[in-house]
Amino acid sequence: MSNQNLTLIAFLLDRSGSMQSIKSDVVGGFDAFLAEQRAGDGDCRVTLAQFDNEYEVVYRTVPVSEVPPLVLNPRNSTALLDSMGKLITDTAAEIAALAEDDKPGSVIIAIMTDGLENISHEWSRPAIKSLVEQQTNEFGWEFLYMGADQDAVEVGKDLGVKAEQAVTYSRGKSREAMAAMSGNVRGYRTARIVDAQAVMPGFSEEQRLDLTDE
Repeated sequence: MSNQNLTLIAFLLDRSGSMQSIKSDVVGGFDAFLAEQRAGDGDCRVTLAQFDNEYEVVYRTVPVSEVPPLVLNPRNSTALLDSMGKLITDTAAEIAALAEDDKPGSVIIAIMTDGLENISHEWSRPAIKSLVEQQTNEFGWEFLYMGADQDAVEVGKDLGVKAEQAVTYSRGKSREAMAAMSGNVRGYRTARIVDAQAVMPGFSEEQRLDLTDE
């Protein structure tokens, strides 16, 4: 049986050139997210991958207490689909290789971007949607999609992400988007320790309004 006390958060963060204008807010928001998770219940490991037209794993399955501050250097274009495919398949392979007692009881894939797909060539949108739905339905993974200045619910739907777990944020509200996501994740981690059937709470209407109301 997997370890219900252990959560793996795999974060896919856009570092394409358009992120430059919100870089400081994203860095501050991500570091605050880590601080809140450190204060949460249970054991938590974090994987961080960044992407532009290239995909890079910054660190993999590091205890949340040991995660370093975020360094973000925006550049280039947005290969969202290829990066999602790589993160999800690599994470699934890593978990499959673990002994049953060492497998995380909760797996969360969080995606934050300020742009739309424009350069992927290995993965198509239907293939990513199928992959996300497979990991959600067969393995109970939770996917969160945060998209700036776009209809994130519709974009997320095309990627297989549940409508309630996708949220649009204005470019000036990236820190607040991180905070909303962080609170939901912390609550979910606590709930899963006592109830293996607990599900990730969706973004509330209040959160959605706060993230788009300038």
